[in-house]
Amino acid sequence: MERDAAQATKPGWEDLILYYESDTAAYGGHFTLARQLTERAADVAVRTDKKEAVAGYEAEAAVREALAGNVRLAKQQATRALAVSDDRDVTAMSALALALGGDVPRATRLGEGLGKRFPKDTVARYNLLPVVQAGIALHGGEADKAIEDLAMAGRYEMAQTAEDVDFVLYPIYLRGEAYLAAKQGTAAGTEFQKILAHPGLVQNELIGALAHLELGRAYGMSHETEKAKAAYQDFFAPWNDADPDLPVFKQARMEYAKLR
Repeated sequence: MERDAAQATKPGWEDLILYYESDTAAYGGHFTLARQLTERAADVAVRTDKKEAVAGYEAEAAVREALAGNVRLAKQQATRALAVSDDRDVTAMSALALALGGDVPRATRLGEGLGKRFPKDTVARYNLLPVVQAGIALHGGEADKAIEDLAMAGRYEMAQTAEDVDFVLYPIYLRGEAYLAAKQGTAAGTEFQKILAHPGLVQNELIGALAHLELGRAYGMSHETEKAKAAYQDFFAPWNDADPDLPVFKQARMEYAKLR
């Protein structure tokens, strides 16, 4: 990646490459570096008058922070993204980050607005909006509602939906989270296995790394301890030198230590 990035000298591509590098850094748990790369990508995009790209980078980074448990940063980045753009994908990603971060009123308003603004948009109706609704339901402890909301996404959940940033397989990931919340370990494991079975789609998305952790939790819930340990170890392998203060990382280590 470093070699290819160094050789990518075509004008107009520097910000996108920095953004991809930030996703790869986050995938390995290097969030301090990921934030620096995202900031550099946004700065380059500003200089080249790519307003929508700036918002997209901020919104996607907000989702990363929310998934890692950094809710304050997630809400800050979502707010910055929305201040720049009300693009469909930016709105959806920001709404999900806010939902996972606990700002349900704002997430709800954004989700409702998304439905009203894009009533005939297939991606909005059958992928993005169900994801936002599921995120809101999960934060409210309504696992069954989250599963119901995501039923609409079934036909399109394997699709590449965002135009400028990576934002794929989220209906599957959130359905897995909902099944975990509903104490249905086997069903949850099936969802996370879907993500792991499609590396060409998930690429360097953070949920690709987190799917190993969540699969471990699913196996643990089903009392399949050895499989759970293996899944946790698959998560820890690329995170062996991850930022130690990440909430999701600290929680994972505590859970792994309790496996018997």
